Amino acid sequence: MKLLVRVIEARNIPAMDPNGSSDPYVKLQLGRQKFRTKVLKKCLNPSWCEEFTFKVDDLKEKLLISVLDEDKYFNHDFIGNVKVPVSHVFEAKDQSLGTSWYTLRPKNNKTKNKDCGEILLTICFSQNNTLPDLPPISDPVNPRKSADMTTGLPSRSSPLRSSSPMRSEEEGPSKEEKSYAPTLAGRIAQMFNKNVDSVSVSSNDASDLSDLPESVNAVGLEDKIEEQSSSVDFEEVMKTMETREQGDEDPSSLSGGIVVDQLYGISPRELNSMLFSPDSNHLKALMNLQGSTDLQIGPWKFENGGPNLKRVISYTKAASKLIRALKTTEEQTYLKADGKTFAVLSSVNTPDAPYGKTFRAEVLYCMTQGPEQPSGELSCRLVVSWRMNFLQSTMMKSMIESGAKQGIKESFEQYEKLLSQNVNPVDLKGIGSEKDQLLASLQVEHPSDWKLAVQYFSNFTVISTILMGLYVLMHVWLATPNTIQGLEFVGLDMPDSIGELIVCGVLVLQGKRVLEFISRFMQARVQKGTDHGIKAQGDGWLLTVALIEGRNLAAVDSSGFSDPYVVFTCNGKTKTSSIKFQKSDCLWNEIFEFDAMEEPPSVLDVEVFDFDGPFDEATSLGHAEISFLKSNISDLSDIWVPLEGKLAQACQSKLHLRIFLNNTKGADGFRDYISKMEKEVGKKIKLRSPQTNSAFQKLFGLPPEELLINDFSCHLKRKMPLQGRLFLSARIIGFHADLFGHKTKFFFLWEDIEDIKIIPPTLSSMGSPGVVMTLRVGRGFDARHGARTQDAEGRLKFHFHSFVTFNVANRTIMALWRARALTPEQKVQIVEEESEANSVQATEEESIVKNLPAAEEEVDAKSLQTEETGSFLGIEDVNMSIIYCSVLSVPTSFCMELFRGSEIDRRVMERAGCLNYSHSPWESEKPDVYQRQLYYKFDKRISHYRGEVTSTQQKSRLSGKNGWLIEEVMTLHGVPLGDYFTLHLRYQIEDLPSRSVGCSVQVHFGIAWLKDTRHRKRITKNITLNLQERLKVVFSVLEKEYVSGT
Repeated sequence: MKLLVRVIEARNIPAMDPNGSSDPYVKLQLGRQKFRTKVLKKCLNPSWCEEFTFKVDDLKEKLLISVLDEDKYFNHDFIGNVKVPVSHVFEAKDQSLGTSWYTLRPKNNKTKNKDCGEILLTICFSQNNTLPDLPPISDPVNPRKSADMTTGLPSRSSPLRSSSPMRSEEEGPSKEEKSYAPTLAGRIAQMFNKNVDSVSVSSNDASDLSDLPESVNAVGLEDKIEEQSSSVDFEEVMKTMETREQGDEDPSSLSGGIVVDQLYGISPRELNSMLFSPDSNHLKALMNLQGSTDLQIGPWKFENGGPNLKRVISYTKAASKLIRALKTTEEQTYLKADGKTFAVLSSVNTPDAPYGKTFRAEVLYCMTQGPEQPSGELSCRLVVSWRMNFLQSTMMKSMIESGAKQGIKESFEQYEKLLSQNVNPVDLKGIGSEKDQLLASLQVEHPSDWKLAVQYFSNFTVISTILMGLYVLMHVWLATPNTIQGLEFVGLDMPDSIGELIVCGVLVLQGKRVLEFISRFMQARVQKGTDHGIKAQGDGWLLTVALIEGRNLAAVDSSGFSDPYVVFTCNGKTKTSSIKFQKSDCLWNEIFEFDAMEEPPSVLDVEVFDFDGPFDEATSLGHAEISFLKSNISDLSDIWVPLEGKLAQACQSKLHLRIFLNNTKGADGFRDYISKMEKEVGKKIKLRSPQTNSAFQKLFGLPPEELLINDFSCHLKRKMPLQGRLFLSARIIGFHADLFGHKTKFFFLWEDIEDIKIIPPTLSSMGSPGVVMTLRVGRGFDARHGARTQDAEGRLKFHFHSFVTFNVANRTIMALWRARALTPEQKVQIVEEESEANSVQATEEESIVKNLPAAEEEVDAKSLQTEETGSFLGIEDVNMSIIYCSVLSVPTSFCMELFRGSEIDRRVMERAGCLNYSHSPWESEKPDVYQRQLYYKFDKRISHYRGEVTSTQQKSRLSGKNGWLIEEVMTLHGVPLGDYFTLHLRYQIEDLPSRSVGCSVQVHFGIAWLKDTRHRKRITKNITLNLQERLKVVFSVLEKEYVSGT
């Protein structure tokens, strides 16, 4: 006899891990036979749906079912168990206990937590081994052999494949095997009966896209299930699916990528039937095209009476040059089928493939309704995406993914080609873009003023005032005039009692309120305030917002309604909708287009106001912020936006929007933006490769249109300095660090930055200046874990220091911040302040020149030099002296190789201790004058700080002599007080007429001080000695190069 046990699910499992969850699995034991289910990670209500078969020799035995929590490093935690005597199953009706919930018991009564949850089991006997819905009997020691022996596997609709290993374990021989041991006949019988043990079969349940099905195991058991179930008409099954609640959201594409994205001239229902109906010929044609054989298709059915519609298919994949023919099984599950959208998830197994048990492939077929064709016929958009799901970690992961990606691409090219032969693809250009189709369907309602007036004034205040007015007029008409008394005179009739005084007051107040209603209505009609239908101007980033409707808007008027209108703000530009009178559920159907923007927008601010007259402050009914960096543009084409704020959250207010963002310039727009930034930075910005941009987008979760501009190595200053990289793009500034496996990353918008300050270098910053970024109040809270401090007003401050190239980083940061965060007025103000500072400086220089004696004029003029004004025109103002003079045994032409960017130039500079030496080509500044830029780092033997050098050289011919004059301005970075001065050198190289081969070299040197310091003499002495030694090495190596070359 065989005891069949199905472990279905458990509920209310106690949390055994510190994170508040458990990793449960079930262990089953009958005598010496043991099995276990798979482990479900982080789950308190697990669903296994696995079946096991035990051989029963003694009815006195008990079936022990234990639930345990897996622990990676320590012993597994016991959760609870159930003991079922086999005799109870045997004595039950039909020898079956049915499907029942069993309470899990603790190990002993002393356990504090006695509530261990419940487990759902099906337990029954099968004497003929053909019980419906349960697997055939096979060997638990070798379950793979049993799975391979099963036949009758169903079909395929995807060119992919995957695998899932089975789990079973056996400890020692069974009692029957043990009874064979004493005799020779028993040993022979044991040899022939070793394959009659139990088998564990597991299959998983796919409920939704967020919890995709784990695996497809032992698919051969489906044959016997299919024999017991009647075939159900596919159309009836689809109708049953449509009647069930399936949610409003469509499944999103899988992470591996999209391999098919095409519109077809067919409805979604018809395309679904063509691809997945059991009677469809598409599968057979695809198998023949790809050379696959042994196609077997299982029926669609609701598994265990649940909501998930599934089927299993099988086939033998044709052999390729690298892999032999593979037996493939595939489980297909409907995630959604509501008549307009059909989504089918396929999980494919190839256990015989290399490393096939470590992974599976998953494919998502999503069929949605497309735009209507010009002929009026429907269209369907088919999107097929995929991903690899690894069940076990393996070193071959990258190789498996790359091989699968290539195979998937080739397979779906055949898939798409075959489908195009049966269904006509639709060209998007012929039917217009999705944006045009959606916006064309919007029809703006233009109600008449009379209709609006009736709707607006139909309230208790107005109606009661009119009735009271009519009542008073009727009273005046019927009453006779009173005699003049008291303080009355002819033409002035005053109230004669307290009652008349109260009535007059009420009439005045009611009249005042009605006049306010009329005034507000007239002002609202005059100031309609709608920007609907105004077309955008220019080329660049075009933002289009369609305001469809609003739901549950807060009521602030005494009438229980409000007069809402919506204001959209993006990059400092606003668009305003029309006013809807006395409504909480409004239908706008208005379209707003923002003029083209040079930079892509970061956020769209949406705020709903209640109109309360032109002079009163509008009351906010709610607001929302839509980030273009945290959402894909395609996902914004039809969204419901919940509003924030006390009134909005209390009423659960929301707006229905359709947002489209297009770049009319394409890649040229980004190049223009980079060119603009290059002028601001003063250095060429290199365009990054698609792979680099993709990695940057994946790192911070950014949309595809966000491209990396530059990145710098630096330290983030918190309690402890954290070394990482600072990433700069057009819209964000982000930081990422990975220290001993602990990752830190965050980003915030340029618009969030209120101020940027440069702090002087300190010992803790390793001699490099730092940058302090202060954010605006209430901004950047997603990045607050990277902030060093937060002031009393709630502004976050981020400290960055120890830049390798501080000047370039600082100029790039300031240029991007000014371009994004500052308003045009602020930019003009900065330019005016800079020009004013320059004019003041020039005035001071003129006064100093006039007042100081001629002997001091040269000395004081050099102290006023700044980094910006210290150009080559000012070199003559620097006191320069000769620090090197020599006659070299090389011709002038060879000596000039030091300044031509040749291989000799590079070798000599490297021998002189200049690392990472690079230079730009010589460019003509004016006739016979050329200029270039240099960059290199000092070797440790030259500078203990290993500073960097940016240098500009200018060369020209010596007047009246056969030689050259080279002038150079050097700036040191990464050294203490490096921003206090610039170094000026002048090389004079000319021929010696007295020698056939030789030239004269003189080098003049001077320092232009930008800031005063008491260490001037010490710094001058140190630099002079260092430079003299370096020049000796340079020209000595040059002579050796000449000798070795000749």
